[in-house]
Amino acid sequence: MATARTARVQGVDAVFYPVKDLERATKFYNALLGMKPTQSWPNFGAEYTLPHGETFGFLRFPDIPRFEVYRKAWPCGSGVMFAVDDVEATVAAAKARGVQFFNEGKVEETPVCHMVFGEDGEGNSFVLHRRK
Repeated sequence: MATARTARVQGVDAVFYPVKDLERATKFYNALLGMKPTQSWPNFGAEYTLPHGETFGFLRFPDIPRFEVYRKAWPCGSGVMFAVDDVEATVAAAKARGVQFFNEGKVEETPVCHMVFGEDGEGNSFVLHRRK
């Protein structure tokens, strides 16, 4: 008898904060972290890769439909990105247990990752994430 593969989180890839003022946030975190961003997106945000490989960043979500899921998932707080080996398999396993996902669990591909936003039973959101 075959058994279903259990998807397992490998670690935390990133934590992001939403911000309103990118310039102010960049200056603050450059000084606090003692470094410049490793990735920066004009009018959108920045991220810092820390010495052990984790990423911290901040984003200002534009008011356009493509970013609606981001605004819904992270309306006023931070968000954690859990590292997984296979985003689609992890989503399927989580859905089978009743986990709810934004955007019907559709995995989004960006230039740097694959990700999907989910929600725990308390209403906290998270991201299942795989770096390219």
